[in-house]
Amino acid sequence: MLKSSAHHTLRSSHLMPTHLGAICTDSYNDGFAVNATTELKGALMRPLTLLRNAAALCLALTVNLYAAETTWESHLQRARGETVYFNAWGGSPQVNDYLSWAAQQVKQRYGITLVQVKVGDIAESVGRIRAEKAAGNTQQGSIDLLWVNGKNFNALRRDGLLYGPFAEQLPNWRWVNQALPVRNDFTVATDGYEAPWGVGQLVLIHDAATLPTPPADPQALLAYARQHPGRLTYPRPPQFHGSSFLKSILMQLNPGLPLDKPVDAQTFARDTAPLWAWLDQIHPYLWRQGRVFPTSDAQQLQLFNDGALDLAITFNPGMAPAAIAAGELPPDARVYAFKAGALSNVHFLAIPFNARAKDAALVVINFLQSPAAQARKADARIWGDPTILDVARLPAAQRQAFGPLPTLFPALPEPHPSWQEALEQTWQQRYAQ
Repeated sequence: MLKSSAHHTLRSSHLMPTHLGAICTDSYNDGFAVNATTELKGALMRPLTLLRNAAALCLALTVNLYAAETTWESHLQRARGETVYFNAWGGSPQVNDYLSWAAQQVKQRYGITLVQVKVGDIAESVGRIRAEKAAGNTQQGSIDLLWVNGKNFNALRRDGLLYGPFAEQLPNWRWVNQALPVRNDFTVATDGYEAPWGVGQLVLIHDAATLPTPPADPQALLAYARQHPGRLTYPRPPQFHGSSFLKSILMQLNPGLPLDKPVDAQTFARDTAPLWAWLDQIHPYLWRQGRVFPTSDAQQLQLFNDGALDLAITFNPGMAPAAIAAGELPPDARVYAFKAGALSNVHFLAIPFNARAKDAALVVINFLQSPAAQARKADARIWGDPTILDVARLPAAQRQAFGPLPTLFPALPEPHPSWQEALEQTWQQRYAQ
């Protein structure tokens, strides 16, 4: 039995597979080989070599696992007393309430102060990190943790602005559902520089009492807008929900595009022509004749709740129950996806290269991936964000913490980040006023 600290006791059964444990603990004596004949010597030495190799492997496994355990213990020790400034989208009361709970938990469990810095667009945080690097600030950054994915992760990774790799060394990585795209972000390999946190799907909200059969494809949406002028809109790109709406419509109008590849500047205008033609047709029938757009999804949801809109966009398929309970949606609000499917992705947590509290940020991420934190996040009464854990593999007690999981719609994969950037730029050129 080995002691890694006052808090962790490591047993040999924790350090190696059982089939190797038997080999490692069996003794052997090779003294008889000294007097063997030359013919027998080679034959007898082969199994001895195998035994020696197996013993060496067992020792390596023991050392590596012990090192991993003690390394994590050192993170926990260094994290105590640190403050983590967590830049996260602040547009949802449910998300903000959940992060307040998480802050209480990491304070009680690990002595870490978690401060949510609410931002409207994580691109603001990316710009700050980039400015700090340009100013030579390599160790005292203002951001310790980021909620990020897609084009912002791609920009951070490309410019060397992230700490890592770390994701697969976290203790709770073992429970992550490998069937989800947890190693790719908008087709870009994460390489361990961000850790999966939840699953997002672009869905629409309608009031089932007043609109029981909502429009479920771009053509039906256009027809509905013409019949009910002023009752539809979408957030203004480059706001994330608005940009995602553009991608979703493009994928449905031109389904054969190779969106998993970077944009081809030579064919972009032709490839996206159906989208701009559709937007040109629908804009005059949108809220405020398409001359003004909500600046956030929160503003759009408020318009929907006030009865000014018939549909609203969200990236959380499980948000309705908690929002209804909080009075932020009408009692009969429901979510649905387009017939072609829901634009879907995994959202992640990342640590800037110059974070001051890297140890504490790692501990916070590992907690947010824990079964307890994931179960609470997935609870539709609290947030309703789908879990990234493989719940079926969890121990029974932890599995029982999960109630009914949010329904996921058929998924449409995210395009390469370059598509979002190109769509946003073109939208600004065509429609920004």
